[in-house]
Amino acid sequence: MALTFFDARRLAHDLYAAASQNAGPGQVGAGISRVLGPLLPHDGLSLVATDPATGLGLGSFSFWHEYEPSLVTDLVMHRYGGGDPCRPAALAGLATPAVVVGPPGEGPFDPRVNEILTAYGAGSELRLLLRDKHGVWGALGLLRCAGACPFGQDDIRRAARLGPALVAAVRRYATAGPLFAAAPALPAGVVTVGPDHTIKAVSPQARDWLDQLSSRSGHAFPAWVPDAFLVVLSLAARSRARDTDAWDPLVCAPPVVCGRWMTFQGQPLDADAAGDVALVLQGATGDLVTPSFCAWYGITPRERDTLRELRTGAAVKQIARHLDLSPYTVNDHLKALFRKTGADGRDELIAALTH
Repeated sequence: MALTFFDARRLAHDLYAAASQNAGPGQVGAGISRVLGPLLPHDGLSLVATDPATGLGLGSFSFWHEYEPSLVTDLVMHRYGGGDPCRPAALAGLATPAVVVGPPGEGPFDPRVNEILTAYGAGSELRLLLRDKHGVWGALGLLRCAGACPFGQDDIRRAARLGPALVAAVRRYATAGPLFAAAPALPAGVVTVGPDHTIKAVSPQARDWLDQLSSRSGHAFPAWVPDAFLVVLSLAARSRARDTDAWDPLVCAPPVVCGRWMTFQGQPLDADAAGDVALVLQGATGDLVTPSFCAWYGITPRERDTLRELRTGAAVKQIARHLDLSPYTVNDHLKALFRKTGADGRDELIAALTH
């Protein structure tokens, strides 16, 4: 059945409403699944949001419905250890960034992925990269149970048409949280992950960050997601150590996640990345957060230049001189920055990047 007509703007609104409901993590994922179900039937859903500034790696936040944690772990371990041919980087090179994995005959067949899906009662998985002219904003994964009609080319076309609404929804969700810190600043924390991919140690400061991630006031992660996220970040760090073209193991999460901008970064503790990996969890300000901040809020390069000058405390005439612009143009950039971010003025905008 072809997807002949739908209201993309209404779909984006309904997806955002489902993501923002004040409910448990399972209920939020189920709500998003219910919105998409009539347009693209499925039995399980994962919606992972990224920002173009940090690349195609792990998400800044995510939503889940009927994906077994161990299924996710097995698929991720295969991605980093077995060379899954349908990784996000591979999808990015396709004209339509979507693929079906599982059954032979639809896309690159990977026996190991098929084996993993079968072990968990799934017949096929559809993967869609959420991409627009500004970059990649995440990925949608949909499952169908074994015995159901596998996803096919018509489903890929339908999923691609849903992409813009999904991008709009995750961007609105990311920027609807507090503009600047609504949670206390915490010292940086460290988590150590061993070569057997288990978490070996968590510093008290890192535990405070993880508790903040799991608080009801932030993004509603399922209980298993934070630990799984840390293990996958360690895998990405190992991959990067062996291949400099691999994704940089850095994630920047917006305030909607836990009340303030924060980063997660991984680094192997030995040269060959065969031993432990240290993961650093910390608040993000200044240059560390600016690229992601500008991506989520849709800030243009010229507006970003103005924002950089603004952070130094420069007045409009100074900014105009430094950027070789007229004061009128600088004021136009400032108005655009205030409109896009919802900041009441320059002090509030600067606070968003420095507190």
